[in-house]
Amino acid sequence: MSTEIHQLVRDCLADDDPSAMMRLVSRFRGRVFGLCYRMLGQWQDAEDAMQETFLRVSKNLRRWDASREFEPWLLTIAANRCRTQLARRKHRPATEPMFDSSATDRRDSEAQRAQQLTEELNQALISLRPEWRQAFELFHQQQMSYEEISLEMGRPLGTVKTWVHRGRQEIIRKLQRREVI
Repeated sequence: MSTEIHQLVRDCLADDDPSAMMRLVSRFRGRVFGLCYRMLGQWQDAEDAMQETFLRVSKNLRRWDASREFEPWLLTIAANRCRTQLARRKHRPATEPMFDSSATDRRDSEAQRAQQLTEELNQALISLRPEWRQAFELFHQQQMSYEEISLEMGRPLGTVKTWVHRGRQEIIRKLQRREVI
């Protein structure tokens, strides 16, 4: 892990730098929102989950084990917030449509299929080795170059390329095994 993240966390815990938490949020906002949006499929719900995530992080930052990577800890909190929201959705009363249309039914079916694919993809992502997942997400979701990822992760360029490739292959294999693709 970069010493920059360690220092940022120390600054947040010290409470003498009010902008430290904002810098932490700025640094990870895109990744957390991306995960939340993929899991929830709705912009507003993803925003809510992201806010809940950073609130939890600020309250529990002292519990983070500094010998482990920060980002997987953060993304685990985000994924748990999303799972909580998904569970709440199941308990909401079903609403009746105001009109009946086959076009609407087709769109709903496509949306359900997209939601299912998103959930399957997220499950496959979560099950990846942490370094493969991080490299894969930085490349495919954050649109970072291999060179940028190499700097971000502090790993050689070839290693980053290998991790992205292996992550991609593993996700495809898992989705095929579950007959999603």
